[in-house]
Amino acid sequence: MSKVKTAFYCQNCGTQHAKWQGQCNSCKKWNTLTEEVIEKGDNKSWKSENKSRVVSKPIKVQEIEISSESRIDTHDAELNRVLGGGIIPGALMLLGGEPGIGKSTLLLQIAMTIGHKVLYVSGEESQQQIKIRADRMNTSSENCYILSETKTQHIFSQIESLEPQLVIIDSVQTLHTDYIDSGPGSISQIKECTAEFIRFAKETHVPVFLVGHITKDGQIAGPKILEHMVDVVLHFEGDRNHIYRILRTQKNRFGATSEIGIYEMQSQGLRAVSNPSELLISEKDEKLSGHAIAATIEGIRPLMIEIQALVSTAVYGTPQRTTTGYNTKRLNMLLAVLEKRAGFALGTKDVFINITGGITIADPAIDLAVIVAILSSYHDTDVPDNFCFAAEVGLSGEIRPVPKTEQRVQEAAKLGFNTIVISKFAKIGKPNGSINVLAVSKIEALVSTLFG
Repeated sequence: MSKVKTAFYCQNCGTQHAKWQGQCNSCKKWNTLTEEVIEKGDNKSWKSENKSRVVSKPIKVQEIEISSESRIDTHDAELNRVLGGGIIPGALMLLGGEPGIGKSTLLLQIAMTIGHKVLYVSGEESQQQIKIRADRMNTSSENCYILSETKTQHIFSQIESLEPQLVIIDSVQTLHTDYIDSGPGSISQIKECTAEFIRFAKETHVPVFLVGHITKDGQIAGPKILEHMVDVVLHFEGDRNHIYRILRTQKNRFGATSEIGIYEMQSQGLRAVSNPSELLISEKDEKLSGHAIAATIEGIRPLMIEIQALVSTAVYGTPQRTTTGYNTKRLNMLLAVLEKRAGFALGTKDVFINITGGITIADPAIDLAVIVAILSSYHDTDVPDNFCFAAEVGLSGEIRPVPKTEQRVQEAAKLGFNTIVISKFAKIGKPNGSINVLAVSKIEALVSTLFG
């Protein structure tokens, strides 16, 4: 038997050190180094000890045969979009998110509806607890198997006998392997357990979903190398007080990283939202000031979102600039443009900006809608409900074009808007006859058009 090897790991950033020291060289945190056993034996195969491991050999790139097996359809349109069309066989996917946000619910729904043999391994819940959640979803499946286990060697033993087509691990922080002598959730345990599932996925072409806990800073707990090891990193975000959840891709070796999926949390589980524009625009019984509709794009998906603004006289000496779902620094820039180029005295006003639905948007194309919402609240005048906006605002007060303007115009026409305001310099094809395209070049022209 080989000699037991130990190392010191930083519990904050995961950096490995040869010996103990008071401060981590990487993150500069104090008293975060702990000693862990990094190697206990020589057997590192996921397979049983009585099975020999096939040694791989180098092959010319021209001679590599690509399997004709296509992506696995999850029967979830939002998840398919985020993954780039479905699950790639042999992919290792990591799903992170806040506690109680719906990670386990989402994966259990996939396991129940995907139509393939699935092994759902839970180290946090018993089989009875998972059964209660499955009954709440009002779905049943003959191909979903539940296993409550945390030891990887026992999990792989069940995988060899069951031969599933998809494996779900909830969560990677609860796993432990015999090859590492430290406790579950430690840096070395997370790395080794993930490495074992990577070897399993690549050798058998069976995709694996790993659920990962996150820290108080919103990062996936464990070493940063964990995100480098896996093929796909998904982040499930949202507020538990809101009904909407957003699934974002932070890394995807098989597709784009700009796609999002939107879900609605219900008592029966998560419902995929196919047309989020109608849900992100609130319905009003009467006309209100401080509201404007922006045409934004997340990935290749156009969205119509509502911008709410409130402008009031500052009670204290320094005015407040508060935003929800929008960049505060960009708001300060737009307020400076309004004061310098359009002559509005906002230096003594409190300004509050909110994007409805609890989502966060970084698209500069919503600049024009933010300005219109602010001026609407400033004048206490409502903006016509059939108007929407899609343009960036420059420091000189010019209205700048944004990418994919034509898609934004088409989405606005599909949802029944009569007028969309864009930059005069935006290049679009022949506009749809059902929508009027209003092209402006300066912020002053827009102010005179909407507010006289």
